[in-house]
Amino acid sequence: MASRPKHAEPRPQPRLYLMTPAIEDAAGFVAPLEAALAAGDVAAVLLRLAPGDERALINRIKHLAPILLKADVALVLADLADLVARSGADGAHLTGVDAFIEALPMLRPDRIAGCGGLDTRHDAMRAAEQGADYVMFGEPGAHGQPPAFDLIEERVAWWAEVFEAPCVAYADAPDEVAPLVAAGADFVALGEWVWADTVANVTAATLVLHLPEKTA
Repeated sequence: MASRPKHAEPRPQPRLYLMTPAIEDAAGFVAPLEAALAAGDVAAVLLRLAPGDERALINRIKHLAPILLKADVALVLADLADLVARSGADGAHLTGVDAFIEALPMLRPDRIAGCGGLDTRHDAMRAAEQGADYVMFGEPGAHGQPPAFDLIEERVAWWAEVFEAPCVAYADAPDEVAPLVAAGADFVALGEWVWADTVANVTAATLVLHLPEKTA
């Protein structure tokens, strides 16, 4: 795991990381997905799927994958590392450092391997030591609620100051985007709220990412 050099170059401009609802009807999600990708600076989409058998899950992924490929946006599966290679996805996001480490053989060396559900600094450092392509702070847990915002902001600022590995920060509401950008997030994750008014919310978040007063 590489720490930040004392005179490191400024981090690149932050970008958006969209988290979908649990998708059951992939065809019905095409329009909002295309609208979101056209509305802002989206780097990746975390595709969450409603339960189903393996074939149904793969079919849903394959239905949406070409849209993301055309837009040059990474398609990351929520936890389903075993389906990445067979579905045309670019990688997987694993919840918890142990699940992340267990999934690595299925993803390395060619696929994205991201890690969230990191309750402690130690867990985040373990994920980075194992070669995580990014770590995520602040996404909702099993109870459906994110951690306290001041904790997320503090964790992002610590990470951005010390480590080179990219950091994704979860914004639970529109007014959380700017503080997370200021704290040093490389990517800002937008959850289910963004899909309520897709174009407006993605556009507004993109404008915040490019504010000139943003600090690295």
